Amino acid sequence: MSAFDDPLLDRRTAVLALSGAALTLMAATPARTTWSRTVTTSPIGAYIVGNPAAKLRLVEYFSYTCHVCADFAKAASLPLRTQYIDPGLVRFEYRNLVRDPVDMTAALLARVGGPSAFTDNHQAIFAAFPTFIARVQKASDAQKTGWFEGSVAQRARRIAADTGLAALMRARGYSEAQLTAALDSEVAQAELVGMTNIGRAADRVTGTPSFFINGQRADVVAWPALKSKLDAALKAA
Repeated sequence: MSAFDDPLLDRRTAVLALSGAALTLMAATPARTTWSRTVTTSPIGAYIVGNPAAKLRLVEYFSYTCHVCADFAKAASLPLRTQYIDPGLVRFEYRNLVRDPVDMTAALLARVGGPSAFTDNHQAIFAAFPTFIARVQKASDAQKTGWFEGSVAQRARRIAADTGLAALMRARGYSEAQLTAALDSEVAQAELVGMTNIGRAADRVTGTPSFFINGQRADVVAWPALKSKLDAALKAA
């Protein structure tokens, strides 16, 4: 029997041929886009996550001192990202509705690191909600008085220290200089105030969280109800 009649050699040749074909197919097939990695900034300073050409545009007005917002972030983060944003079906815009100095402080800190870092910062702050709110509730009168004195940046620096929000962000790897720059940013402060005014005056938002799907108010606050609204809107799109 010659080498050309060797069945083992034939099997090896077939395996090599199939492997080559598989590699060629993999090279020809473009990698699937993970749309949650696409983060842009809107003209009003809000962060937008997802496919610019998504069928649905979801807007959330939220506050970092809102326990219902914290509950939504905990319940919705994973399914919203994996089932709707990553496949390119939904484009999600985060809009702050600032309601107090603690909320402003958290909103400024969430912007440390820029757009690409925002969603992870956002989730980390809401995950720490019970801890920093407990410190807000236990703050002394002298501490609370300081939260309303001086410039926005001066107030925010005191609040960040007193509530543990600064420690939270340092644990996430941010330097003191980065935190100070974020809290001192007059541009970010103005964007957050402007966003809040748009929510209250133009979109007539009276509470958080408030959601809009393609410009229409969703009138729900919990993830299961919003999921039903998204599914119905996608079916109709």
